[in-house]
Amino acid sequence: MSAIDALLAQARRELGHRVDPREAAAVQEAGGLLVDIRYAELRERDGTIPGALIVERNELEWRLDPTGDHRAPEATHHDLPVVVICNEGYASTLAALSLRQLGLHRATDLAGGFQAWRGAGLAVELGS
Repeated sequence: MSAIDALLAQARRELGHRVDPREAAAVQEAGGLLVDIRYAELRERDGTIPGALIVERNELEWRLDPTGDHRAPEATHHDLPVVVICNEGYASTLAALSLRQLGLHRATDLAGGFQAWRGAGLAVELGS
């Protein structure tokens, strides 16, 4: 097993339950935050999830830390349910674990990422 595969497996054990697309939609419906960390080219190619906060991976911790000076307005408290979404559900696992280390104890990620969301037939906004 490669080092990154081992790191990913450990992160998934620490996160526990990862949400599926319908569970992610329910989190959003209940007032939780979906955070799309895909880079711009993927968002332009495949679209975005309506209402998801767009934060590229390199800014994630600064934008989601409720105690930080550079937080997004949506990053209101440590009890906020957050679902991190990447393209296929790999980078989002590591990102969600990082958010947990910042104290966002309800952070998790979308198993299968944006591609699973789209494959489930959930709403996607396409750019112009």
